[in-house]
Amino acid sequence: GIAFDKTAFILIDVWNRHWCRGANERLAAMLPRMNELLAAARENGALIIHAPSGTMAAYEDTIQRRRAKEAPYAKPPFPVNSWQNLAPEIEGQLPIDDSDGGCDCEPQCESYSAWSAQHPAIDIAPADAISDKGQEIYNLLEQHGIERVFILGVHTNMCVLGRPFGIRQMARLERNPVLVRDLTDTMYNHRMPPRVPHDRGT
Repeated sequence: GIAFDKTAFILIDVWNRHWCRGANERLAAMLPRMNELLAAARENGALIIHAPSGTMAAYEDTIQRRRAKEAPYAKPPFPVNSWQNLAPEIEGQLPIDDSDGGCDCEPQCESYSAWSAQHPAIDIAPADAISDKGQEIYNLLEQHGIERVFILGVHTNMCVLGRPFGIRQMARLERNPVLVRDLTDTMYNHRMPPRVPHDRGT
């Protein structure tokens, strides 16, 4: 097996339910492989951080949540708790138009906060951590000497990029973020530019 010391896997917003029916269906197809990957990474020394945003109340009394809350404070080089917006001067524009919210169901689903926890198909092991706070996750990375971060989850063009523990932030923190491409999905309506099938948009 591959040694994953000094490596973390951050599972972003793999919620138990999304407001978009199609998003739920596409996630369901990925869940078994996500769980397999996390199990293998964990077995080979990686720190697994579950980050289902907005659902921390469901985990308040768990050892995994306490592990994140109790990690020693580490002063970051800049504030790390805010959403990281697209920076066109660095990244250019996204190759897809997601301005309609990205639901390609017909009719489009109504947006609302549907989630209350991480999806139950993903195992949370005793040695894992749970957090949706940028500072807490930074504390964990520093505590464990993490130099490289693998990121999977949903959605690539939204939370995976923009969350305080997503790709943009990890790049700014020089943690060598790696996107696990086949275990992510976009919110993209294929009827919007560039009008390609959903998988190609992803």
